Amino acid sequence: MVNDLIADSLTRIRNASMRRLEVTTLMYSKIVEAIMKIFQEKGYIESYKVVDNDGKKSINVVLKYDDNGRSVINEIKRISKPGRRVYQGKEAIKRFKNGYGTIVVSTSQGVLPNDEAFKRGIGGEVLCSIW
Repeated sequence: MVNDLIADSLTRIRNASMRRLEVTTLMYSKIVEAIMKIFQEKGYIESYKVVDNDGKKSINVVLKYDDNGRSVINEIKRISKPGRRVYQGKEAIKRFKNGYGTIVVSTSQGVLPNDEAFKRGIGGEVLCSIW
């Protein structure tokens, strides 16, 4: 039984990209699906697809690599954990890695990337960072 599905998903993506795998499978939850949508919009993964296997859902993620075969993802990290929640206001999540990275924030208006949360003027729980 996995307690933290987000941390498990990020670890599976990190391990698959280090092994240069094309596809990895994640356990399904709505918040993990929302994070994968942000990763796809920002260009960190090629695509993702929700698959239903006999009533049990999972997410297949197609990883993205550059022309030299290196992973597009340099670092992927869980910030707010079940043991220590991290919340930030809109000013604190303005930029990450000078605009090259993305922070995923869970807000009252849904799961958003840091630039979108700043535009809307809201903060929230900082789920993870990627660059």
